[in-house]
Amino acid sequence: MAVLTEEQSMLRDAARTWTQEKSPVSAFRRMRDSGAPLGYDPAVFAEMAEMGWTGVIIPEAYGGSDFGYLSLGLILEETGRTLTASPILATALAAASALILGGTEAQKSAWLPKIAAGETVGTLAIDEGPHHRPEKVALKATRSGAGYTLSGSKTFVLEGMAADLLIVSARTSGGETDPKGISLFLVPGDAQGVNRKALKLADSRGAANISFDNVVVGADALLGAEGEGYALLEKVLDRARAGLAAEMLGSAVQAFETTLDYLKTRVQFGQVIGSFQALQHRAAKMFTDLELARSCVEAALSAIDNDSPEVAELVALAKTKVGDTLHLVSNEMVQMHGGIGMTDAHDAGLYLKRARATEATFGNQAYHRDRYARMQGF
Repeated sequence: MAVLTEEQSMLRDAARTWTQEKSPVSAFRRMRDSGAPLGYDPAVFAEMAEMGWTGVIIPEAYGGSDFGYLSLGLILEETGRTLTASPILATALAAASALILGGTEAQKSAWLPKIAAGETVGTLAIDEGPHHRPEKVALKATRSGAGYTLSGSKTFVLEGMAADLLIVSARTSGGETDPKGISLFLVPGDAQGVNRKALKLADSRGAANISFDNVVVGADALLGAEGEGYALLEKVLDRARAGLAAEMLGSAVQAFETTLDYLKTRVQFGQVIGSFQALQHRAAKMFTDLELARSCVEAALSAIDNDSPEVAELVALAKTKVGDTLHLVSNEMVQMHGGIGMTDAHDAGLYLKRARATEATFGNQAYHRDRYARMQGF
């Protein structure tokens, strides 16, 4: 388990207080029931930005606090506990990372201050099918005049309806599944030819399918070197996966604690059900898995902060372990609550739906097990 600095402990405690008081699960339920078109409440996100959460990994020169990925992970864990809906993962982590790692000075200056201030929502437009396969890119970018023309489509773009900046993977050369020949582009959300279709997901969060119909961008829209974008993309995705794993850990911890409270108070056959040995064993299994998952997640985030050569394998391990754990805990939450756990009136279903969506995002457990095995030489 990572040893937090005093500042990180204060940040975590402040995030916990805010989410529990200002953004409890009941607030998510109200947002869902209101049919919010973006999948989050913009006023809530604005408040998060005012607290500096959107600038945690952004260098001070661009309006951020440069406080690191572990620090942002602590915030995401607390938002995961209460299922707080916001674009912070997509914009303040994924999009910001892409610009920090691959952007020119002009690109960083143009976009990072706006992301840090919460004025701009950025996101990755990467996948093109039902499963996460970032190397499979058919969307074409052809040279035209002084820039490029983009044609193709992307699926399941997180915060796709809200995004002002789309970081798009496009093919400038090579075959459809060839990592070489992939380039990344910064595309304004209001560019002519960008068309969005909102998706209704099980977890009620914001996502969209986006098509690019001869979208023209300048040469200055290229992020990194032409045809060499895949290595940069993998680094960006690993940062997004680690942040998402932190959010998933928070959801799993809260689902476990809610279930544990129920086991301590629900009386059946004249006894508190927590006294039944079979349920105790199941609770012990969840507790153990949660401790292991926390170690994996914090190791991955710390590795990113320390620029470790083991980032990729630690992130694959974390996403796999926390995915398995959240899957188990969300299932057990429904099971152990019995009949009420099957109803929409109880929060169990909200945690289970979010669990399934986050498991599939940026690669599910099978994807990252295979990835980890390949990195180990199997």
